[in-house]
Amino acid sequence: MKLKNILLATTLIAAPLSSQAQTFNPPPVTGPYVSFGGGGNFLQNEHIVGPNGNTSDASLASHFGGVAVGALGYGLGNGLRLEFEGDYRHNGFSNGKNFGYPAGAGGGETKFGPMFNVVYDLTGLIPSFPYVAPYAGVGVGYQWTRLNSFHTYNDDTGFPRQSSDDSRGALAYQAIIGAVIPFRFLPQLATTIEYRFLGTADRSFDATVQTAPGVSDPNGRVKLGNDFNHALLIGIRYDFGAPTPPPPAAPSPVAVPAPAAARSYLVFFDWDKATLTDRARAIVKEAADNSTRVQYTRIEVNGYTDTSGTPRYNLGLSERRARAVAGELIRDGVPQNAIDVHGLGETHLLVSTGPGVREPQNRRVEIIVR
Repeated sequence: MKLKNILLATTLIAAPLSSQAQTFNPPPVTGPYVSFGGGGNFLQNEHIVGPNGNTSDASLASHFGGVAVGALGYGLGNGLRLEFEGDYRHNGFSNGKNFGYPAGAGGGETKFGPMFNVVYDLTGLIPSFPYVAPYAGVGVGYQWTRLNSFHTYNDDTGFPRQSSDDSRGALAYQAIIGAVIPFRFLPQLATTIEYRFLGTADRSFDATVQTAPGVSDPNGRVKLGNDFNHALLIGIRYDFGAPTPPPPAAPSPVAVPAPAAARSYLVFFDWDKATLTDRARAIVKEAADNSTRVQYTRIEVNGYTDTSGTPRYNLGLSERRARAVAGELIRDGVPQNAIDVHGLGETHLLVSTGPGVREPQNRRVEIIVR
């Protein structure tokens, strides 16, 4: 498939999806996911290594080619992701350079193999990106190179001429810079846009060398030095670990009142935070102390958020806030088995708002002593 066809296909895939991008910072990936991408690649001139092992001035120039990558990964929830990847690249040779004679070249090379990547989501470090979640990573692995009807020749006389259809493998390494664009209609699905740099170590191929008509050495060798490949890809990613958002509840002007016999305490949080302030710790301490003075059956700890962000993200944030308060109650002497922890996301708003509103009074945890 030619490069323009590959780019056209990936653009057609990504264009309608990107229009659904949400205006929020997506949370780091938690759990397993799969991703697929395709695009174009540029192969820098590959130097030919001489018999003494030194890189010569002779090199091979290549045409633009195609690239495809598929990966199975796992997000640790803290920004780090681990990936096992399989990739495919192809480039055709266009001509030789610095051979000492006008050199032509033909055929091409195909690279493929497994890579192991460590990727880090940069959302928490770059909060100024409201529409995408940038990431960066590095990888190591092994790449096989297959020469497909490869040949070089003197463009004037036809000789010397060398040809090969051999395959060889070598260690490889790569760097990744990309961004993910999530979708409103399906939180688990996202478009990815990536730049990848791939380096491959020296490889030595069996070759046939012809020095004159009828004079050939079938046991010749051609050794290609480190090659450096640059690729741009557009793809999709599906996150199996993303929870399904709960059905939205009708907003209420006030929280659901607790029974008359219950006592409740409100702990408020900063935007997009689940850490306790000094004031919040004092309220939790008051609730813990008062619970020892009354006979209670249970203590409910319910976490909430405002409507900024997505329902999926807000559900997880409310759970982290509730767990932070529950942990502080335990440190203040409340038995763990007496506490029920719930994350209720952006439901039961204390102050009724529309979607996407940062309302401080809705970013809270309610402690109810029953």
